[in-house]
Amino acid sequence: MMWIDITQTLDESIASWPEDTPFQYSLPVTKAQSGSVNIGKIETSTHIGTHIDAPFHFDDEGIKVDELNIDRYIGDAAVIEVMDKKEITAEDLKASDISGTILLIKTKREADRQYFPSEVPVLSADAVDYIARIGIRLFGIDVLSVDDIDSKTLDIHHKLHQNDIMIIENVVLENVKPALYNFIALPLKIKDADGSPVRAAIRPKGERRNE
Repeated sequence: MMWIDITQTLDESIASWPEDTPFQYSLPVTKAQSGSVNIGKIETSTHIGTHIDAPFHFDDEGIKVDELNIDRYIGDAAVIEVMDKKEITAEDLKASDISGTILLIKTKREADRQYFPSEVPVLSADAVDYIARIGIRLFGIDVLSVDDIDSKTLDIHHKLHQNDIMIIENVVLENVKPALYNFIALPLKIKDADGSPVRAAIRPKGERRNE
């Protein structure tokens, strides 16, 4: 059973929001110093690379990462393509076969994790209503936000939350074909956190272990 890693690699070159803490890994304790082990340290925003948003990220009354139901982040995921659109509508989505409780949208042919975009494709309000009606409970996209880059109201974040749909951003889908997959992307259990990096992976449905 071959799992496909759809996670951005974290290093100091990865793009971060201007007001966020950039990712940094250091090795303050080396094996030579300690006599036994290397001990690393990371400093980062909770919204770096491939990550989930807890509702507390955009709603002071929203639940936090350690309160999330991890069942939301394991399941059947439909990967679809909607290219060259500034706004993704319900009609765009209806052109694809969507099943499962997780929807991942591929919007670009190449992923550049070092590039911070000036704009990103976003769902329309009717697209959110549509995916809620068909039973989607986790929505993911291959860009760093489900809202416009300069949005202060985060309307799509709020509308997804109002429809009980969780969010995962910056998944890596450039080499992934549209299909139905097994999916897993568990957040770290960080108390009171607004978001968390994840290690996201998919596996084609029906694939059997090689004997």
